[in-house]
Amino acid sequence: MQSSDEVLLGQSLAELLDTLPPKISSRLFKWAASAPHSIAVRDHNGNVSTYAELAGQVRDAQKRLQNLGIAAGDRVLLINENCVTLTVLILALSELDAWSVVVNARMSASELLKIKQHCQPRATFYLLDSQAAESHWQTARALAADGQPAQDQSAQVQLISLGAARLGLELDSTVLPADPESVQSGVCSLIYTTGTTGDPKGVMLTHRNILYVAAITSVLRGMRTDDRIYAVLPISHVFGLAAVFLASIYVGAELVLADRFDARQTVDSLKSAAITGMFGVPTMFARLLEYSKASGLEPQNMPRLRFIYSGGAPLDPRIKAETETLFGLTLLNAYGMTESGPTICQVRFNERIDSCSVGRPLPGLSVKVLNDKAQPVADGETGELHIKGPNVMLGYYRNPQATAAVLDAEGYLNTGDLVRFDPSGNMHIAGRSKELIIHSGFNVYPPEVEAVIARHPEVVICAVVGRAVNGNEEVIAFVQRAAGSTLDAAALNTFIKPDLAAYKRPSEIIFMEALPAAPSGKVLKHQLLRLQQEYKTPTRSTT
Repeated sequence: MQSSDEVLLGQSLAELLDTLPPKISSRLFKWAASAPHSIAVRDHNGNVSTYAELAGQVRDAQKRLQNLGIAAGDRVLLINENCVTLTVLILALSELDAWSVVVNARMSASELLKIKQHCQPRATFYLLDSQAAESHWQTARALAADGQPAQDQSAQVQLISLGAARLGLELDSTVLPADPESVQSGVCSLIYTTGTTGDPKGVMLTHRNILYVAAITSVLRGMRTDDRIYAVLPISHVFGLAAVFLASIYVGAELVLADRFDARQTVDSLKSAAITGMFGVPTMFARLLEYSKASGLEPQNMPRLRFIYSGGAPLDPRIKAETETLFGLTLLNAYGMTESGPTICQVRFNERIDSCSVGRPLPGLSVKVLNDKAQPVADGETGELHIKGPNVMLGYYRNPQATAAVLDAEGYLNTGDLVRFDPSGNMHIAGRSKELIIHSGFNVYPPEVEAVIARHPEVVICAVVGRAVNGNEEVIAFVQRAAGSTLDAAALNTFIKPDLAAYKRPSEIIFMEALPAAPSGKVLKHQLLRLQQEYKTPTRSTT
């Protein structure tokens, strides 16, 4: 008897895996042949490409890249914001078996330099339709003018064109050669983790890793060829790359690219482009709610979509409930990480789950939930999640020690996330094992505290971290208030007191105009961990 997932997939998992194409670019050419006039992608600059046109642009770029000497296994750094040119380069590099190192141009110069020094790219492209990329390019040109090009005196710094697009280019002939083993393994992308809890690492993802996610998640999300998918998540983030951009190409849908998130612009775009599906992180939905309240938008004024999905960070119940009311749709949830390409669990499009569960694991994944002694936990108990399957990364680039720390001999990836399964088989995220706060001997899971704080109508978003003090840990909450709010720590503490045990309540509440976030919108807790050392007075309100 077929499982419910196999019914959705229309075939067995084994059949699907056997029919995955060889490269992430392969499906483009399938649609270029069967639906040449269908729109494949459009961006905020007014660039529009049909599937046939996009395929032609990819072939032209492939030849240009070959002429530049780029070959299999070469790392190619793409400093970008979302645009059609970025999709062309990623797909062209796929055809060459070169590695796309997709990095958001809004990163700081020091962050970019660390990535560049680590991956040692054969070529660096600055996509100059982005103001942020233009700024980094001007810095690179100034360094070159002073005799300090990217790696050494053999590096070339030049301005080139690719179709109608202008790009800055650095070529370097002295970098590390391609690793034969990783080339043989089919690596196609090197994604640097955003470093929410530590230093970023280069995750090696193969064509098969990403295709498995694109193929399965697109079907389990109900994506269709007549969909228009709003892609405001950065393609530099694995969620945007695999589960939005490449999933859209996989099913032959239309991708509408936005270079950055702005709540008003997003609502306008959803209406004007007749969007049918949107993916976002919880902070995006929180800001859409804030904008709708400030501008007096009612549900009847909102665009009519087919589906909305959240992922990339824990979803709290208030954001879920209010977003569902605003859009008149269930906000479907998902969970994953860069190292799993990214999706591990997701709520299927035909399921309606009232909780903030992230749904069931993808078909084809083996799952273990272990305690701190590496033993399986009892049903319904919380433990650390370990997974094995076609989406698990090859490893961390040039970091075998870090790879060995998370991938065991059987191929299981230790996610570092604390989870539990309910009787229906749906997974619930308790938090990161490294973020677990132990206060007076009690376990405090930050997402639980965050969910209670976020229920306050004047809280836009919040994040909870632990602070070591005198052999104990305190619970510290960072809060962003709604515009014009005068909410203070005393009032917020009164609000949360009935719903949190004493040991879970924050020792300190720090108000900020905006919480630090990655370009994807994910709150950067490692920055908050540094900030909380600056504040020592309990329940202090800081702006």
